[in-house]
Amino acid sequence: MIHTAISYLALQQYWWVIIALIAGLLVFMLFVQGGQSFIFNLTKNETDRTMLLNTTGRKWEVTFTTLVTFGGAFFASFPLFYATSFGGAYWLWLALLLSFTIQAFSYEYRTKSGNIYGKKFFNSLLWTNGMFGPFLLGVIVATFFNGNDFLMVDSNIRESFWQNNWRGLESLTHWHNLALGFTVLFLSRVSGILYVMHTIDDNKLIAKAKKQLWYNAIPFVVFFLIFTIGLLLKPGYAVNADTGNVFMENHKYLHNFLDMPVVMILFLAGVAAVLTGIIKALLKTSGNDKAFWVTGPGIVLVVMCLFFVAGFNDTAFYPSSFDVNSSLTIQNASSSEFTLKTMAIVSLMIPFVLGYIVVAWRSINTNKINKAEMEDKESGTHMY
Repeated sequence: MIHTAISYLALQQYWWVIIALIAGLLVFMLFVQGGQSFIFNLTKNETDRTMLLNTTGRKWEVTFTTLVTFGGAFFASFPLFYATSFGGAYWLWLALLLSFTIQAFSYEYRTKSGNIYGKKFFNSLLWTNGMFGPFLLGVIVATFFNGNDFLMVDSNIRESFWQNNWRGLESLTHWHNLALGFTVLFLSRVSGILYVMHTIDDNKLIAKAKKQLWYNAIPFVVFFLIFTIGLLLKPGYAVNADTGNVFMENHKYLHNFLDMPVVMILFLAGVAAVLTGIIKALLKTSGNDKAFWVTGPGIVLVVMCLFFVAGFNDTAFYPSSFDVNSSLTIQNASSSEFTLKTMAIVSLMIPFVLGYIVVAWRSINTNKINKAEMEDKESGTHMY
């Protein structure tokens, strides 16, 4: 039985793994945003734009659902983080949520009859979501390593107090946060291009996409190296396992990789998969390109491992740069043991949900999108 066989700490660690997995899937699904961001510079042909937005549009709901699931799982399993971050850094979170909200109605109303704003207006909103959604998400995740200015006070219930009036926007002034923001942005554009190359049957558009892959893969690698090297060299927020006190430790995240060799191996394997997929796509001259499915698992692995080094091995996953002992750990920020046990039982349904998504994905992507389908008004295909 779960309630007797699993300790409270094991449940907390289990849910951190679940959060890491959902985060990895979310960053993988950002290929939708990445594809949208090319709406103005990949092509100026309206039919080509329709193909681009229809291949990404058929997956936008999965991305949105994954984002909601990520937020919901975090709230249920680590509510103190949710209350502290959402309650304090709310301008940053509102900017992220707004960018995803405008995506939802832009797809639905872009080609709707009676659209008084025109396609260009909704195209601009989709571009905004494609550029700012991944960037802001990367900045938010970077605060897991660099912290925010909050003070945690113990009374009858634990309360947090933000120590500046920027309410999260101060995160945009930290170079390391910006490095991860741009990393996620260019990664989403790279995976978006790979998805376009995998799902659209049009040689001219594929040739343009390959050129854009060069322009985005290089800055992705540069910003990823800046973030990763900075992470390995920077001091981190370590937790005394006996007292629970937080203190600064030089090269903490490097030590986490070294202390957890399996995580380090998975991280390097994920990086290798992402780079292999990019190189494979750049060298491919013809035929059906599967590079998207090489980079995808790599993205999930890399993101999961970053979450592992942020929260495991006696590390504060949401540090306070104002007062280190206000920092949140998976032990002090989690839900009650009863809640985590109940959720653990519910989580056993996750493989069935993932299986359904795989089946639905395959049914939607049976055939590649082409111009003939986009121009055939009688095809009965739902058009974005």
